[in-house]
Amino acid sequence: MSFTLHPQLATDTTILGDLPLSRVLLSKEALGPWLILVPRKDNLTEIHHLSVDEQYQLIRESSAVAALLESDYQADKINIGALGNLVPQLHIHHIARFTTDIAWPGPVWGNTDGTQRNDELQQALAEELRDELNSIDGFVRA
Repeated sequence: MSFTLHPQLATDTTILGDLPLSRVLLSKEALGPWLILVPRKDNLTEIHHLSVDEQYQLIRESSAVAALLESDYQADKINIGALGNLVPQLHIHHIARFTTDIAWPGPVWGNTDGTQRNDELQQALAEELRDELNSIDGFVRA
């Protein structure tokens, strides 16, 4: 399977590891745990471009990540979205939202101040999430 991560995603995230289909990334944005799944296939822009089996696998992975964020962080809501307007490579955001976050109740896009976690906090959260992601079948740590 050929795969190159879009440069903007590489800049804005930390790689946590891989699920059977998707690379798992942690956004550097200092807003709750914000995970991004990127199917490891080059030149992929839309979910419907995946085979049916890959679509099912993506839904399984997305559901597992959403459930993890909900249970482990007691999020008030899990926002899931695949916009791709600025970064065309297919990627699905999984954002743990809280009634106390800066963007609540609106969407995160355009409603945060863009603050990023410092390197120490980012690495600590990345390690915590890698440990939690080990509970998902097929997860391989970066």
